[in-house]
Amino acid sequence: MSRQGGVDPMRPRASLRTAVVWEVLRDALERRAKTSDTAALDVLDTGGGTGNFAVPVARLGHRVTVVDPSPDALFALERRAAEAGVTERVQGVQGDTHCLLEVVEAATYDMVLCHGVLEYVEDPAEGVRNAVGALRPAGALSLLAAGRGGAVLARALAGHFAEAQHALGDPDGRWGGGDPLPRRFTADQLIRLVTEAGLRTAAVHGVRVFADLVSGALVDTEPGALEALLRLELAAAEEPGFHSVATQLHVLGERG
Repeated sequence: MSRQGGVDPMRPRASLRTAVVWEVLRDALERRAKTSDTAALDVLDTGGGTGNFAVPVARLGHRVTVVDPSPDALFALERRAAEAGVTERVQGVQGDTHCLLEVVEAATYDMVLCHGVLEYVEDPAEGVRNAVGALRPAGALSLLAAGRGGAVLARALAGHFAEAQHALGDPDGRWGGGDPLPRRFTADQLIRLVTEAGLRTAAVHGVRVFADLVSGALVDTEPGALEALLRLELAAAEEPGFHSVATQLHVLGERG
């Protein structure tokens, strides 16, 4: 990644959780804008909810369509876009990844964001295919999903060793009946989904390698700890050895 990201002083812990993905996403958008006929790109955020990524992308000058099944989330998105002054660049559409190409036009977006969606859809492969179907010929897919190894590590460090072992052997990476996530993925599984949908894998990053394991009290009270942890997250994200223990995994897929 070409730049170091800063921590939002109003939402420091949240910034740690999104910094890696935001750096990759911003750089990918910048590269495409330079080779496009216009600096404003068309971005689709499927499952984008209240606009955690959509609104910042719109603030960069791009047009963003958010598809989400929740009317409440889309209402919050509208309010958030208004507060950020980007109402004219953000559009909310009710729908889901399963029916994505019924609510948006195929092959019309420069980038599609599919963040935190594959864990919940009935058919992850279909979800990725639909997202790719919305891309223009030179488009890119930003895919973010929960990592299996991160869940195993987190349960073990919390002293829940039986649950950690269960997650290690479970086909969906679940640690038990009380697990709120229907499934988790390995990097290889996500790469396979992207490849089978017709894209090449441009980059893979581990997300929240340390942020979810470090004591909040330490980060909040130790001078400079937050910025240092952010730098560590950004550095570790690109190291394949850390992908297997990341809470989330990010894959950037591109055509061509």
